[in-house]
Amino acid sequence: MIRGAEQAFRCGVSIVGRATGTRELALLAPGQLVDRVDAILLAGGSAYGLDAAAGVMRWMEEHGRGFDVGTGVVPIVPAAVLFDLAPLGRFEARPSAEMGHEACERASEDVVEGSVGAGTGATVGKAAGAGRAMKGGLGCGAASAGALEVRAIAAVNALGDVRDDTGAIIAGARDASGAWMDSAAWLARGGAESARFETHVGRNTTLCVVTTNARLDVAALTALARAASAALYRRITPVATPFDGDVVFATAPMTGGVDAPLAQIEALAVRALESAIERGVRTRAPGDILE
Repeated sequence: MIRGAEQAFRCGVSIVGRATGTRELALLAPGQLVDRVDAILLAGGSAYGLDAAAGVMRWMEEHGRGFDVGTGVVPIVPAAVLFDLAPLGRFEARPSAEMGHEACERASEDVVEGSVGAGTGATVGKAAGAGRAMKGGLGCGAASAGALEVRAIAAVNALGDVRDDTGAIIAGARDASGAWMDSAAWLARGGAESARFETHVGRNTTLCVVTTNARLDVAALTALARAASAALYRRITPVATPFDGDVVFATAPMTGGVDAPLAQIEALAVRALESAIERGVRTRAPGDILE
């Protein structure tokens, strides 16, 4: 569905990991000149994947969406990427500007989950190497209270294991017998000293977006993104490592919206994002262990 220029939205961001690949995040800070965003790009391909944002911008310009500068529009497209160049795919297979443009053409409100989009090459539980890891993927979640709604999407590509709401591991690293290793416990015992760990640490990052129909300014959205990151800490262990580039975006309408306490919106955002993270591994393509 093609949407008009009025569909711009406000956006805040929280950088959780320490190995990020991003574009246009500085303008999301409170107090910047431009307080609108036209699209958010989540992509694989590591830093190469940022090229796809050019295609999104081209599509936006073709449809008159962007910051009006008099002689034309400049689409505002923050982006974040995850590393999936190995072990599932070919190193040279990366998102391009053409793919970004096509993604806009094919965009739908019916989001497909699993090993698609930014979740295509996602994996989880890589602390002990790719051979002990499992596939990750793209998941969605939702939470609401009356008229207040929060939706979330997560591309789950973590170094750590993913847990359900009881704390049980549901996807992650397995030992030689097929039992869960518990990556956080393994690292605490000194597993990070192994050469194998050092070889595989760079293949991670979970990217998230939470969106609400509440009336929020950029400062509140920045706080919302930070609060929503609690979902990562609850569902991924370990998370925000030196080898993960986790990023959480939070969005709200430019105009209108439901009035609600920020604390309530934050609580719903955590619930929605927890669900999205879990579904990111439950809806992945078949095949647990990566050969």
